[in-house]
Amino acid sequence: MDFKNLTLGIEEEYMIMDPQTRELRSHEQKIVEHAHRLINDKVKAEMHQAVVEVGTQVCRSIDEAHEDIASLRRTISNIAGELGFTIGAAGTHPFSKWEKQLITDHPRYYEIVNEMQDAARSNLIFGLHVHVGMENRDIALHIANSVRYFLPHIFALSTNSPFWEGRNTGFKSFRTKVFDKFPRTGIPDYFASIEEYDNYIKLLVKTNCIDNAKKVWWDLRVHPFFNTVEFRICDVPLTVQETITFAALFQAVSAKIYKLRMQNLNFIIYNRSLVNENKWRASRYGIDGNLIDFGKEIEVNTRSLIYELLNFIDDVVDELGIRSTIDYTHKILENGTGADQQLKVFEETQQLEAVVDFIQAKFLEGI
Repeated sequence: MDFKNLTLGIEEEYMIMDPQTRELRSHEQKIVEHAHRLINDKVKAEMHQAVVEVGTQVCRSIDEAHEDIASLRRTISNIAGELGFTIGAAGTHPFSKWEKQLITDHPRYYEIVNEMQDAARSNLIFGLHVHVGMENRDIALHIANSVRYFLPHIFALSTNSPFWEGRNTGFKSFRTKVFDKFPRTGIPDYFASIEEYDNYIKLLVKTNCIDNAKKVWWDLRVHPFFNTVEFRICDVPLTVQETITFAALFQAVSAKIYKLRMQNLNFIIYNRSLVNENKWRASRYGIDGNLIDFGKEIEVNTRSLIYELLNFIDDVVDELGIRSTIDYTHKILENGTGADQQLKVFEETQQLEAVVDFIQAKFLEGI
């Protein structure tokens, strides 16, 4: 089967920190300014001044995406180091207070803060976005409708934000709880056609809910400007290998749904509220809880459902050339998620500073 349209694009958000205090610290956009000279538009500022976002080019293969995101991590890390900062990737900072963080001087961000108030100011979180290319928007919507079911499975593997403002939250991903304060977040609804989806967006614009479709912040969306499905549910991972693994999983599940479509078959569409039950469980327990198997109507060990997902996509991974990348999923199941590893460091040291040191040490691992 021809999967040439299923290109990849990856965006990651990084935390910029003070090497002494390990707190988040404004870099006054110096990192972005320096990076623009080297990697042009692959780096940009975010709403908070202690955040930097990078994005790859459109990648034709998982190897190309791996090389690109690894290069971006290395480049940003080097620039940060030269400017006297340290850098790391986790869904939340273990102890920095959002109240102390500065907002980037840009009309768009001031507009969001003016509308959202403390919901925006406190939105000091770090995510991973993966774009999978589509041949057209009709196919994109079909795939988006179907893959919603699998979002909690992959999200559980990515959980990497157990701490918030100096507390162990009890969640494996507290980042999603912080983001829930925004409107138009979470698992999206089912849309019967791309026209229905476009009409929904037009109504929001017409009634001044939003001024453009990018202010729909769901965990998964048909991108308003590109022919991609954008997966937005994951915490930013500690390591580049984890990032590439999640990108490969999103690409594979998209390919599988596409393959079924080409065979006039379809995956069962489940209600948004049911998928949300699994998302909540994934954010709370990561890979160590139970998810609901909606077909059997029973609770099932999350790891078992992840193995089922791997079996489901098995017939497309070789065609995509991603088997060795997908196989890293077993390592995550064996060694624990980013959240599990952060909690282990804290358990051993009882120091959140040690957790930050660990996050920083993992940033360039394997690069």
